[in-house]
Amino acid sequence: MISHELSDLFARLRKQRPLVHHVTNYVTVNDCANITLCIGAAPVMAEAIEEVEEMVALANALVLNIGTLRREQVDSMILAGHRANELSIPIVLDPVGAGATRYRTETANRLLEELHISVLKGNPGEIGVLAGSGGTVRGVDSFGAKGDPLEICREFARTLKATVVMSGPTDLVSDGKRTLLVDNGDELMGEISGTGCMASSIVGAFTAISKDHVMSSVAGLAAFGIAGENAAQHAKGPYSFKVALFDEVASLDPPELEKRAKVRVA
Repeated sequence: MISHELSDLFARLRKQRPLVHHVTNYVTVNDCANITLCIGAAPVMAEAIEEVEEMVALANALVLNIGTLRREQVDSMILAGHRANELSIPIVLDPVGAGATRYRTETANRLLEELHISVLKGNPGEIGVLAGSGGTVRGVDSFGAKGDPLEICREFARTLKATVVMSGPTDLVSDGKRTLLVDNGDELMGEISGTGCMASSIVGAFTAISKDHVMSSVAGLAAFGIAGENAAQHAKGPYSFKVALFDEVASLDPPELEKRAKVRVA
């Protein structure tokens, strides 16, 4: 039943080709744009204060990524986020590196306080820090959360009234009522920069076409994970894996997602 729903969401995504507006980091911006195209959506990368509100009004989802923070970018995120909330456009927040520095942590908390975030997607350290349970982050790498990851996700989702995604070998997705686990993926996905950011873009694409943010997040994570599994079969190393990853996301289809999604109810 779950796999069929994921397949249906994917078919709708490919048919509707939603526009996903990004205010994101310059390290992975090109990867995020291309992976959005490969999954079947349309990307736009616009953060100028002069146009960000107008641009987000044209979009079906907004992805905010704090990987390379600067004051002007944060101002753009706030403007875009308020406009998205006014228009009921879903927002995906990737709090990259929250917990590593005070500025990153304060910025992530500010975005969570001032905006209604639909999906918060981070690694265990980032989610643990923001949830107040504790976590360890060095640079943009996670060294884990303190406590039971499932309970952290559930409780934080209830607090935020949002869907919380904790990424890892098994991705955890919860809105406080439902909690699903996604087991798709390959260890090579952790050997290149940008896969976390790309996953947020794919989740944003699915969130753009469904108000069920738990299932849209699960669909995006499962699709990306299956593509990673396929790409690993052709890779000689990290870079050839990255090239293959884009091809596999583009060639993935709804029946394969339905057949191979590894999703469990927690």
